[in-house]
Amino acid sequence: MSFSKDFLWGGDISANQAEGAWDEGGKSPNESDYTTVGTKDRPRMIFYRMPDGTVGSTPMFQRDIPEGAVYILKDGESYPNHKASDFYHRYKEDIALFAEMGFKALNLSLSWARILPGGRKCGPNPEGIAFYRAVLEELKKYGIEPIVHLYKYDMPAFYMEKHGGWSNRILIDEFKAFAKICFEEFGGLVKYWNTFNEINVLQVMAMMQREPGKVKRFYQELHHELVASAEVIAMGRAMNPEFRFGCMCAGITPYPMTCDPKDQLLCQSTQQNLFFYAADTFVRGAYPTFAKRLWNELGITLDITDEDRKILKEGTVDYLSFSYYMTSVCTIHREDTNDMTGGNLTTGMRNPYLEYSDWDWAMDPDGLKYFLHQLWDRYQIPLINIENGLGAADVLEEDGSVHDPYRIDYHRRHIQAMKEAVEEGVHLFGYTTWGCIDLIAYSTGEMSKRYGFIYVDADDYGNGSYRRYKKDSFAWYAKCIETNGEDLV
Repeated sequence: MSFSKDFLWGGDISANQAEGAWDEGGKSPNESDYTTVGTKDRPRMIFYRMPDGTVGSTPMFQRDIPEGAVYILKDGESYPNHKASDFYHRYKEDIALFAEMGFKALNLSLSWARILPGGRKCGPNPEGIAFYRAVLEELKKYGIEPIVHLYKYDMPAFYMEKHGGWSNRILIDEFKAFAKICFEEFGGLVKYWNTFNEINVLQVMAMMQREPGKVKRFYQELHHELVASAEVIAMGRAMNPEFRFGCMCAGITPYPMTCDPKDQLLCQSTQQNLFFYAADTFVRGAYPTFAKRLWNELGITLDITDEDRKILKEGTVDYLSFSYYMTSVCTIHREDTNDMTGGNLTTGMRNPYLEYSDWDWAMDPDGLKYFLHQLWDRYQIPLINIENGLGAADVLEEDGSVHDPYRIDYHRRHIQAMKEAVEEGVHLFGYTTWGCIDLIAYSTGEMSKRYGFIYVDADDYGNGSYRRYKKDSFAWYAKCIETNGEDLV
């Protein structure tokens, strides 16, 4: 059996990477609004001002501003999320294009900073609620199923400035208040809810730290997010039994470089630590047995209460959503440290059997099939591949065409891999490609790292007409959807 007749083909966008309108419609600034443009070789930066007036900076992935600091926009820097793809003003045009491709689903996020810009004490923003209701109604008009993310790096920035972000338990109740508004306002338009996007990214950020206190901070933040996810799921089920809930993990899929048993053990512990740690918890309702080993290795003790453990049990997911872009390679034999590569926040040795993108991300459709079998065998709950795509430097021709055979080939091979996994027994119910229209890359802030089937005429600095153009992959994906994944030529 191949893909089911109700398979959810579609695409994926996020509020802070597509909407723009960063200071319109009652929205407050979020973290991304203070993050500069970068490249694959230069990190995105965040600037802040101390009470004494001194200005400092930190790389985005450190998320480390001192106590008392406030975010600032620095003159001479470019902030690409401010305009993004301008979905806020062009959502009707964009959704019509998605419908023309035949989308069955659109994975999108609701901006916490747009719906609850001042926190629960200040109450919801009517303009933000009206905007998302209009978007969801537009999707309904075309028969496109929304798959909604509640948190995709889009909380109001003041939570970081005043409370330290997710390191503070106060965020759990604030997030619940935001989620409750979303369930009440949009419950009649949304069935599928994802609580967090790539929740395990916090562990990848922890790996970048050298100080034990900072490592602990990221793991404590992750714990608070896992508890918040469970509380929101339990609350949502009580409000509407028809809701279906997931929590999303970034696909960390390592291979051992050699047949040295120590490479195999390193590969196993890497995937345990960076993927199964979080996924086991929100799927099974408790931390896995290897969590204690990991905490001991890191030298950290987390604040985990008996009430937290009870909540984790009560708020498990109905399905597992994940991103998949690439695989990585683990080895203890690092004689050639120059042969390292990276992608989607992971690093490893270069795999000589794979091709790499312009941004040095491994392209491995066989790895997707391997990963799908891992997930299905381990969890036995429905799966959805909610992010998968190729970032490339597309060229807009004078006649408005964009020829992207590399993207067609990328998706063809990954869909074929999914098809084989499904035929071998994996329960996969959807595939939403990242990002179905060009938008701001999270890791680098570049518009020029293009993923979409739709070209947006804008550069990394917000210059351009923002007109939409169909790439060659647009017609190819439409044909794929029309034939339910059978015609991949």
